[in-house]
Amino acid sequence: MIPPDTHLEIGSLLFEGIDQIDLTGPFEVLSRIPNSTYRIYGRTAEPVRDVRGLRLTPDALIGDAPQLDVLHVPGGFGQEDLMEDEAVLGWLRHQAAGARSVFSVCTGALLCGGAGLLKGRRATTHWASFDLLRYFGATPVDERVVVDGGWVFAAGVTAGIDGALRLAAELRGEDVAKAIQLYMAYAPEPPFESGTPEQAPPDVLEQTRASVADITNRRAATARRFAAKLGVQIKT
Repeated sequence: MIPPDTHLEIGSLLFEGIDQIDLTGPFEVLSRIPNSTYRIYGRTAEPVRDVRGLRLTPDALIGDAPQLDVLHVPGGFGQEDLMEDEAVLGWLRHQAAGARSVFSVCTGALLCGGAGLLKGRRATTHWASFDLLRYFGATPVDERVVVDGGWVFAAGVTAGIDGALRLAAELRGEDVAKAIQLYMAYAPEPPFESGTPEQAPPDVLEQTRASVADITNRRAATARRFAAKLGVQIKT
């Protein structure tokens, strides 16, 4: 736990095609951490739209960010378009090097992998991309939240809330995290048991896999290129 009188700079990456819950779910938690400043940083100052069309606007450019204590990297379909963007990847490397904590949500883990930050780490991501983590030198761990030293990885989408609460506890203690959870009334009782591939009915799983097949195949091709670039040996 960090002393409560230590001010924390918390920042999230924003990009076109983000999955807004990867950003806004953790925002509900991170923005309530005591004695902290939370800001959203973009590649440009222009508003972007999330994967479903929600308009979001950054607070500042990535180049104007101070050294962050907490770096939050969301995912979404638009993550794939940044995998060769050296301005973003270089920013992630720079910020991660000086951050107290790095928090990856969903396919934000693949962005971290593209920046060369996953080698030797235990990590998780969205179930549709989970098997790709090994191409970036990570050890995939099939859990909703994975903590590896100063890194916190949340699996798909809504897991970002769980990961953010875990991170809040690491930063300010469990009582603070529990108070944030209470304020949010975060006590999920989903109406269906269909939130993981193991729980979902086979036909629902098949339909959902088909709906993301194009982006999954693109991500797989990119992951194979990065494995070669990073010198990661993949066992078949």
